[in-house]
Amino acid sequence: MSYAPARASNSSHGSLRSYIVGFVLSLGLTALSFGAVMTGLVPHEMILGAITILAVVQLLVQLAFFLHLGTAPEQRNNTVIFVLTVLLIVTIVAGSLWVIHNASVNMMPTQMAPQRAMSKD
Repeated sequence: MSYAPARASNSSHGSLRSYIVGFVLSLGLTALSFGAVMTGLVPHEMILGAITILAVVQLLVQLAFFLHLGTAPEQRNNTVIFVLTVLLIVTIVAGSLWVIHNASVNMMPTQMAPQRAMSKD
């Protein structure tokens, strides 16, 4: 007796057209990021913000077109798991930064300059 895995319905998977659209959008967003840095059309002070916005848009495109995260009933479980994972990572990173900041503030003498504290006299 062979145990073949049950086949899932293909409704949650994308079509070839959706993969091509996602791929073209990803390439376009990558080209825009590259162009923002290399052409000088974006002012130097705004490059980091522009790249960050384009990166977030590209992340959303890839989540929608390649990972098929969305609000459809068959995709809802994956979307909830993804959102909870992101919240867990944000909580861990924010908590770590908070602990590091507090340790830094509480370990340095406030009445002494950093150069004086590092000197060996």
